[in-house]
Amino acid sequence: QIQLVESGGGLVQAGDSLRLSCAASGDIVSTHAAGWFRQAPGKGREFVATISWSGGTPSYAASVKGRFTFSRDNAKNTVYLQMNSLKVEDPAVYYCAASPWGSGSTSSRAYAYWGQGTQVTVSS
Repeated sequence: QIQLVESGGGLVQAGDSLRLSCAASGDIVSTHAAGWFRQAPGKGREFVATISWSGGTPSYAASVKGRFTFSRDNAKNTVYLQMNSLKVEDPAVYYCAASPWGSGSTSSRAYAYWGQGTQVTVSS
């Protein structure tokens, strides 16, 4: 059974940085596309970033492009989301996900595996 476990969330001030990690239980990082999504209270799940199974240049939502960086470590079966210059509009539960369709997607429906989420809170 494939499991994804996020960590690294917390409470920070606007302008600060956080790095989220997502560890996979199996060797799927190198064979699955990966994505990060977020969900704020009362809102739907929002695409943040995605990367194909083969690596390459990640794709980002316009709201985070230039501030967030998506990376992967295949040897550790882990992906990361480095979040810099956090804004008061970034707070949400952040989820990592894995998709057997290797090209990556901005749609949550393309992802078969999800982590439990990690809370990010930003104070002004």
